[in-house]
This record gives sequence, C-alpha cells and structure tokens, in this order.
Amino acid sequence: MGFWVLGVFFIFAVVRIGNAVGIEGRCDFFQGRWVRDETYPLYMAEECPFTEREFNCQKNGRLDDLYLKFRWQPNGCDLQRFDGQDFLEKFRGKSIMFVGDSLSRNQWQSLTCMLHSSVPQAQYNVTRVGDISIFTFMDYDVKVMLHRSVYLVDVVRGKIGRVLKLDSINGGKIWKNIDMLIFNTWHWWNRRGPSQPWDYIQIGKKILKDMNRMVAFEKALTTWANWVDFNIDPTKSMVFFQGVSPSHYNGTSWGEPSAKNCVREKLPLLVSKYPSGLPPALGVQKGVISRMKKAVKFLDVTNLSLLRKDGHPSMYGLGGPAGMDCSHWCLSGVPDTWNEILYNLIL
Repeated sequence: MGFWVLGVFFIFAVVRIGNAVGIEGRCDFFQGRWVRDETYPLYMAEECPFTEREFNCQKNGRLDDLYLKFRWQPNGCDLQRFDGQDFLEKFRGKSIMFVGDSLSRNQWQSLTCMLHSSVPQAQYNVTRVGDISIFTFMDYDVKVMLHRSVYLVDVVRGKIGRVLKLDSINGGKIWKNIDMLIFNTWHWWNRRGPSQPWDYIQIGKKILKDMNRMVAFEKALTTWANWVDFNIDPTKSMVFFQGVSPSHYNGTSWGEPSAKNCVREKLPLLVSKYPSGLPPALGVQKGVISRMKKAVKFLDVTNLSLLRKDGHPSMYGLGGPAGMDCSHWCLSGVPDTWNEILYNLIL
C-alpha cells in the first residue's frame, strides 16, 4: 500500500477500478490469497441441474465441503461479487465463446451455473452442433458457447494419418463476430501414446514425427496470436486468454512429499505464492501475448489455482478411484473464481 509522509500525515490515494476498490490506481486481481468466507460458494451444485458428472464432486460422494468456503482476496483491492443478472444484462443480445480443451468446458459450465443460479426462473436451452455446445439464456438472448479445440491450431486427416498443423487455423472461422472470446490451450500438449490425437506435426511443408513440445506449443500460440491480430476487431470483440490450469499429482511441489495425488486434500495453501514456482508453459503464453498487436487480456489464474490442491475431483470424478482426477475442478469450485475475475475485468 503506497503512501506519502507529509509531516505527521499519511495520505492514501484510493481509486475505483471498474467496481473494485484499489490503491493508487493499481489492482492486480491475480495476486492475493485465499480467505475463508462462509457466504461462499456462489451456488450449490444442486442448483445447477445440468452439471456434468465429472465435475459434480458432491453428487459423486465427496462429503467434505470446506473447500467450497474460500474466496480469492486480491492484494490491495476487493473483487465485486459476481452478479449474474447484471452480467446477462451487459451481454443482452450478445454471444460469448470459450475455446479450448476440457478445462474450457470446466469454466464454461461454471459460468452457466453461476448465471442460472442468479436467474433460476429464466428460460434456457442447451444444444450441440458438432464441436460447439450452445447454452442460450432465452429471456436475455445471450449465448454462452463452448468450442472444443484442444490445440487451437488445426488437426487434419491426411494420407499419412492425423496431422497437427502448427501454422494453420482454418477452424477459427467460427470465432469471428463473437462478442467475447476466452481461449485456452496447454493441457494436451504433452500427451503421448494412445491419448495423443495426432500422428505427425507439420510446420509449413516440413512433416515431423515429433518435436520439442514446448517449441511446438509456442509456434502454435504464435499462429493463434497472428490469427487474432489479423481477424479480430477489438472495438467489437473482447478477447481473453486463460493461463495454465495446473494439476496436483505430486505433493512435493506443495510441501507434502508423502502425497502422491490430490485425494483427501481439504484445504488450500493459505499463502500468496506456490512453493515450487510456476510452470514454464505460463512464460511461453505470456511471451507470445506480449508480442501481439491487438489487445488481449490475460487471465493469469495459474498461481491462484496452484494454491487449490483441495479443489479437484480426485476420486469423486468421472472415473472414481481408478481414474484419479487432479487436473479438472469440482463445481462449485475454483473455476467460479476465474469467472468472478472475468466479470470484474468487464465491469
């Protein structure tokens, strides 16, 4: 907190950023800590009848609920509590699209739950066309969409098999004319073996069986960044990119070497920085976005999510104990905070 000393007087400069109160005009929503708050969560899972089973930890048998009672508190300012009706009014007649992998689906479902619980009597409709899921709040003519595109760049079938094309985004045609876009990719970049959905990588005319995955990731992100710079009009569309959503499979990284995964974790880390630091992929994301010509807001949720080792489905996800899930997030849960910050950024 900044101050000036004038004799024996301390003068504090307090300004309003959006609707968040900060000091000296600076408020970083992503730096802070988790605090206990009995008024959370923003909604209960049973208030959201369309929650997918893999995220519905309480319904899947998770008995503890302390993980639901924490609120993100930024340093030097307060987030305005999410107001779903206000959000829908702001986007009346408009469209929102999450683009990415299953973590984007996690966030998309979180936002639809937050909005539905705010206006439970509002009519809604859910449809799916190909890789696009569309949740429409009919009373407001608001579409909240999800486009599954795990690499953002194209994966195409050819004579040699499935090819990950690092310099091609033909699939981006459906992103045009969307009022707010939230992109995400990282979760799939290190997949190998049967779960890897491509056989070759292509850069220009060069075909490779494999390459350094971080280099490939940066090349793909640069292709995406160039697409945004060329195709998006920032006066008509808001663009966000979400930082790495972390996993918790190694307790050594949070100071608990005996933990082999996130099961039975019931509390967040009540500190401001993750003990083992941030993942290298986050630096790649920030580097690419810093070189863009068009304004893209970075949702820097990595550190705050790293502190939530307690927030994953673990054995209460889709696969049960055999499918230990320490990558996705329970709903209600951490993605609600991502969306609450998103809300504050558009106020």
